[in-house]
Amino acid sequence: MPINSFLYPGAKFTPTYEVANSLRFDIGSTDYLNRTSGTSTNTNAWSLSMWIKRGKLDGGVSQKVFSAGSGSTDRTEIYFYNDKLNIYRNISGSEINIDTSMVFRDLSAWYHTLWVWNGTAITLYVNGASVTLSATNLGTNKINGSSTIHRIGIQHDNSSQNFGGYLAEIVFLDGTTVSDATSFGEFDSDTNIWKPIDVSGLTFGNNGFYLDFENSGSLGADVSGNGNNFTVNNLTSVDQSSDSCTNNFATLNPLNGVVYSSITFSEGNLKAQTTAGKYAPAHSTMGFNTGKWYAEFKATDAGNWTMVGIVSQNSTASGQPLGYFSDSYAYIGGTAAGSGNSLMNNDTNTSYASTYGNGDIISVAVDCDNNKLYFGLNGTWLNSGNPESGATGTGAAFTISSSPTSGFYYFAVGNYSGSQTPDWEANFGSPAFSISSGNSDGNGYGNFEYSVPSGYYALNTKNLAEYG
Repeated sequence: MPINSFLYPGAKFTPTYEVANSLRFDIGSTDYLNRTSGTSTNTNAWSLSMWIKRGKLDGGVSQKVFSAGSGSTDRTEIYFYNDKLNIYRNISGSEINIDTSMVFRDLSAWYHTLWVWNGTAITLYVNGASVTLSATNLGTNKINGSSTIHRIGIQHDNSSQNFGGYLAEIVFLDGTTVSDATSFGEFDSDTNIWKPIDVSGLTFGNNGFYLDFENSGSLGADVSGNGNNFTVNNLTSVDQSSDSCTNNFATLNPLNGVVYSSITFSEGNLKAQTTAGKYAPAHSTMGFNTGKWYAEFKATDAGNWTMVGIVSQNSTASGQPLGYFSDSYAYIGGTAAGSGNSLMNNDTNTSYASTYGNGDIISVAVDCDNNKLYFGLNGTWLNSGNPESGATGTGAAFTISSSPTSGFYYFAVGNYSGSQTPDWEANFGSPAFSISSGNSDGNGYGNFEYSVPSGYYALNTKNLAEYG
């Protein structure tokens, strides 16, 4: 089976087993879960399964996903380094590091990883297939050790090198070494995509646990039946995400050419801080060319010449803002008089509706069937717009090209200021900021501040499979 059988954007794939939630960890923070284990069923037999969606390439700085131990010479850690997946142990100064030859560089995809230790050899499966490791003898290690602190999302001393991204369906079996990955997933017969299955019937052992992150009030709850709950640190209900390994939601894309070096991404790539004088916009990981799509964007720090809209082609230079190309469309706002309150397309500005500032939420509705683009401000459609008006296009901000350069449109944010660094927070249906009301699309997907127009949908793989 192919190693790249993951839930990729736009996959024509409808899983039978649903994973409702993941947990979002912010890179550079101290978001983590911890638990001190009890007496192990068998310290030399364990299996650890996790679904992972990365938020950032590591650039040679470790991102610790799972760790066990109490100090620098008493630890075992699973982590990303140079975009490879590693398992490392240091016991009284005796070090062993094992890594993969493959790299994990797709920040839009969910990967399933399964580590199995039988007391003699360590095995790793990724998306259902075993992968080559640099070695197999991990030796004595701290994972599943009795009375040992286990942490998720950070290194052994809770201080740094934390993971950024999303984790789902974390399952640990104490005393069981599975022979392959079929206890946790299967290949879809139609698409050959690796997908999760129900794991509730597995044998968990004394220290075993199953974290499904479905209880927003108790994110560390173990639902295996063991009650091996984890303590939650610096994570709240806002970090519970509906972006999961059975319904992959769009995020902003930090791998988008010139954008990568000029925008700081955080909160699972849902927050973007732009750089003064660097105008290339950040756009969504998923694109669309048919159907009707809805997203919301919060101007956390609006600054001047803040921009939101859609784009087709990548900027090839930092001086090409949103609205620069003929198939790029922007609504500009800002806090200084005369700097906002306009539209931009094909590098030309026209006056438009109201400006926006700090804390305002911009609704963006794209009708690819009728080639119309609408903007709303704090729940009111601008220019008396009606996204449900179809071909009439009542109050549309733009009539968009039916033949975008790349073949697709993407939601996008950016700025056009030489001196300020506006912040944006994107909501494609799984927001990183608090929602006071809560609205979903017609399929029941998404958590939006304002009502989703009838016939418009959140940008995720399930909706793309149906309407994209």
